[in-house]
Amino acid sequence: MPDGRFPLNRRTFLVTTGLAAGAATAMSPAAASAAPRREPSSDPFTLGVASGDPDHDGFVLWTRLAPQPLAEDGRGGMPSRNVPVRWELAADERFRRIVRRGVVTARPESAHSVHVELNGLEAGRDYWYRFRVERYISPVGRTRTAPHPLTYGPALAMAFVSCSQFEHGYFTAYRRLAEEHPDLILHLGDYQYEYKKNDYTIPGGNVRDHEGPETVTLAGYRQRHAQYKNDPDLQAAHAAAPWLVVWDDHELDNNWADEVHEKPEIPQPDFLKRRAAAFRAYYENMPLRRTSVPRGIDMQLYRRIRWGRLATFHMLDTRQYRDDQACGDGYRDCPAAVDPARTITGDEQEKWLLEGFRASRARWDILGQQVFFAQRDNNAGPLKVTSMDAWDGYVASRERITRGWLEAGVRNPVVLTGDVHAHWASDLKLDYDDPTSRTVGSELVATSISTGGDGADSNPADHSFLKINPHLRFYNNQRGYVLTQISKTEMKADFKVLPQVRTPGAPVHTKATFVVEDRVPGVQQTYLRPLERTMSATARAEDLGRQTVRDETVRP
Repeated sequence: MPDGRFPLNRRTFLVTTGLAAGAATAMSPAAASAAPRREPSSDPFTLGVASGDPDHDGFVLWTRLAPQPLAEDGRGGMPSRNVPVRWELAADERFRRIVRRGVVTARPESAHSVHVELNGLEAGRDYWYRFRVERYISPVGRTRTAPHPLTYGPALAMAFVSCSQFEHGYFTAYRRLAEEHPDLILHLGDYQYEYKKNDYTIPGGNVRDHEGPETVTLAGYRQRHAQYKNDPDLQAAHAAAPWLVVWDDHELDNNWADEVHEKPEIPQPDFLKRRAAAFRAYYENMPLRRTSVPRGIDMQLYRRIRWGRLATFHMLDTRQYRDDQACGDGYRDCPAAVDPARTITGDEQEKWLLEGFRASRARWDILGQQVFFAQRDNNAGPLKVTSMDAWDGYVASRERITRGWLEAGVRNPVVLTGDVHAHWASDLKLDYDDPTSRTVGSELVATSISTGGDGADSNPADHSFLKINPHLRFYNNQRGYVLTQISKTEMKADFKVLPQVRTPGAPVHTKATFVVEDRVPGVQQTYLRPLERTMSATARAEDLGRQTVRDETVRP
């Protein structure tokens, strides 16, 4: 390879995560050549590479140096000094046509992570990238720019995922997703979990263990992110396509809400310090733009990404600004859930979203967010028993958002969701209590990558939630992801499932396919694969019982 003295294009921004100063800086070739040249004693690229937040002329490239990724101090085995990192961007996988190259500084105060923010690239095409520190070369990642803002571009292959609990199973679903070669991947939260070993177990026992105590310090969060990033299946998914990421609760603390931790009845005086540490480690380990650099306990994570004229992705943050859950975190009949003053988004984010609806000219407006949006009543009787952690706990907030896209004339509103460890598809309504009321949108929910263990194949027709809530159209309790194909005429969603995650290498298949047609709100099923095995009535009842417990738990 060349000696690293690459010219820096003035339209290329090199971002280092110097969070203490909150500044983005670039390292010049002269400074790089003057820097100490003591190379790491082993491969520093154990955490792989990633890209994210694409637009029509650029994206973010990411890596973090960690020759000893599980080091207890969270530093990944790196020395307390700056390290120059070379990067290259190519128009071909073999790097015969280099289009950009440069040097960026990995700093100890940012856990030796780097964010290279590029622009001025060609719209709607693939690129490949890699990093180098002395003689060590990183794996190669593939990324992509969005189509030009005035064009639709080809159909978009977009996948979305959530909930990857390292202890509960292998990340085979990430590997199978990488093999699909999507154009874009959305991660909708619970990328990592905060628990110490044996705090969150599944029947039959966990298949592997977390390192370190429960994550409450910066060192702990850095170590936990490194343990997850060290997984080869997760690395494959990051290297396959650009990602759009948002958090849910476990990136910090189960069911946290703004400045309130999981169990407010138990004092946690350092919770805000913990929140700042979690936010900082999250940024250090994700391919995010400089606009998301955290400032103490605050981090700008909601943002808008346009995929040409085809789709606008409104990425939401339903944790940082929400009111605390009413009546506790679980399923409740709770009058406070309909209080018009309660919000899950906060006033500023809600205003931003409604303005985005009014300004949008996209064929598809897609909300990438965390918790169940449609009503999900758990009681067949007169009481309404719903999850206080989901949008059901913030009914007025949900109604304002839904009315907002109707009043703005949004052509095709689609909500994408994670959190609940099962596949779902549903029609969205303004009045869920009237089954005959018109459908005004669609929701697609991805199951977990591994959280909850294997799960079980299930007959959607037998599920109690679907019987009580006719707008809920599909349910499956296996692990996997959702792969969509978005064109001008339809959004097709394949619900991908794996038979098990307790051992690595499971195959994947499509359990069901739903389509949302242009200007036809609601989901239409086009394919349902029969049960892999015949389930007795007793087995089905046991499976439904397990799901009821899972839905009521405070840990999903």
